[in-house]
Amino acid sequence: MKQIASHVCKAAALAGLLWAGATQAQAPAPLADYPKQAITIVSPFPPGGGNDGVARLLAQELGAITGQSVVVENRSGAGGNVGTAQVSRAKPDGYTLVMSQTSVMAVNPRLYKNVGFDPIKDFVPISQITSAPLVLVARAESPYKTLNDYLDAARKQPGVITYATPGNGTMSHLMGALVSQKAGVKLVHVPYRGAAPAITDLMGGTVDMLITSPASAEPMVAAGKLRILALSHENSIGLFKGAPTLKQAGMDGITADDWYGLFAPAGTPPDRIAYLAQAVEQAMKSPGVIAKINSGGSWAVGSKPDAFKTRLQEDAVYWAGMVKTAGVSLD
Repeated sequence: MKQIASHVCKAAALAGLLWAGATQAQAPAPLADYPKQAITIVSPFPPGGGNDGVARLLAQELGAITGQSVVVENRSGAGGNVGTAQVSRAKPDGYTLVMSQTSVMAVNPRLYKNVGFDPIKDFVPISQITSAPLVLVARAESPYKTLNDYLDAARKQPGVITYATPGNGTMSHLMGALVSQKAGVKLVHVPYRGAAPAITDLMGGTVDMLITSPASAEPMVAAGKLRILALSHENSIGLFKGAPTLKQAGMDGITADDWYGLFAPAGTPPDRIAYLAQAVEQAMKSPGVIAKINSGGSWAVGSKPDAFKTRLQEDAVYWAGMVKTAGVSLD
């Protein structure tokens, strides 16, 4: 738990540094042979979710910095595994990247028997883009005013009360399993192919609660259509600042810091990785980018490749332990 808290504090501190250095960013010097064509960022989830939104925000900024088109392609499936695996097999030339996240790179490999890729061996980390808690939300008109209201309903109706997630194997799925275990209730997991369809069904009353990223939930929270029941840690921002936490709801020992990050296939030339890292660093110092990410409930990070690699390795160990505690596994 201390590891997660440390990462969150570092992210918040770095966010302040990004604001301070916003006018000092320098564009990377183009390489002799790169970039010469459009760059693709794969979002391994459907359009409309937090991963897709951050990918498109970064793509727009990188297009202006690199002088090339930067496009986002959505290749969803298996909790982000499908698109991520495809990028792991892409030509390592710096033209195909993936916007992945904690659940895909640190959680899924511990849940699935075969995700189709090795997050450490098959990718080169470029930069951690954001840091945020997970958010547990219900419809504003639902009877659940608090997380404990929701859990009390589950105690009275075992195996009936549901929670939606962006997919099997996502960190949201694992968080739901941990909450169910900690509270001693039987919750029904309803996985979707991304956050956007899950939100649609939540609003329609098909499911009772959703666990997702702040960026995915923020539009409906801002519109007053979703109620925040809990956050997975206390270091929140924007509309989510001051919202109740799992710890405050009696879920002590369950905490999570979710990130989005940019990766390239292993074997991508180091000079191209360095160029991309510098371009991302400049993009992440844009006040407009920082404001947009913050308004979605996330901290803007923009770490360097080595720091992001260390973060990935540490998270792999942390989430392996959490998966074991939850007792969740997938074929």
